[in-house]
Amino acid sequence: METQKQEENKKKSGLLWVLIVLLAISNAVVFWMYWQEKNKVASEIVIKEQVVVERDNVKSDLLQLQKDFDNLQTNDKALQAEIEAKKAEIAQLLQDAEKHKGDAYIISKLRKETETLRQIMRGYVRTIDSLGTLNKTLIVEKDNVLKELDTEKGKITTLNKEKDELKATIQKGSILSCFNIIAKGVRYRNGGKKELETSKASRAEKIKVTFTLGENKIAKSGEKTIFVRIITPDGKEMAKSYDDNYRFTFEKSNGYFAGKQAINYANIEVSGVTYCEGQGEMVSGNYIIELTCEGAIIGNTSLRLD
Repeated sequence: METQKQEENKKKSGLLWVLIVLLAISNAVVFWMYWQEKNKVASEIVIKEQVVVERDNVKSDLLQLQKDFDNLQTNDKALQAEIEAKKAEIAQLLQDAEKHKGDAYIISKLRKETETLRQIMRGYVRTIDSLGTLNKTLIVEKDNVLKELDTEKGKITTLNKEKDELKATIQKGSILSCFNIIAKGVRYRNGGKKELETSKASRAEKIKVTFTLGENKIAKSGEKTIFVRIITPDGKEMAKSYDDNYRFTFEKSNGYFAGKQAINYANIEVSGVTYCEGQGEMVSGNYIIELTCEGAIIGNTSLRLD
């Protein structure tokens, strides 16, 4: 009888220790999840603040540009009409900056358009000067304007670098994020039934690119086509055929894709894989790989084949 009680006590003690261990594990998991969510929220706040600061800088530059255009006057009716059109364009850009103050992609486009308008204004100044129709105020201020434009040219280089860094940081907004991008050379055996990885250019038949689209609650859900553009070591775009069937547009440029995949995006993380191929045998060297979606570059990687 005493032995049976001891056995029961051992079982109860063992069960109690199991419960304690499970409770400790559960608490650790809950704390880890809380810490991850806290870091995620903090990161999103920093990103939003960076976008707002960039928006304010763009608005300030546009307002200064608006004043500079107001100082441009000429007796040439055609040239004056162009100037008035550019002033209207600046006014529209200011409205867009206010309307899309939280959209990093739009603010980046506004930055490019602002710098383009500034270069156009510099051309107008030179044209008006050559026509001898600068008013007295512009004659006095011309040298200052040109010096400011030279200074702005230096700022453009700095801002472009900052823009690239900001773009790399921003994971939210209307542009999808892409990560876990892995590219490998592959070859096939047994009539294409068996796939083998290879780092040899002479053996590789295709380049396999795997990737993951990040969660984005803001982006529009639905079918997304991911294009994979590959620059070969000899500076060419890889494509199975160089016709309209393999031609696409990205970042306001045209090019050829080596592979593409349609993905049903539901605003949550989703993985994809694309097999890319070109014409003839692959050459040794470094392959530059870019992934684009809806005209924007969303990720890149590289692959070296010996």
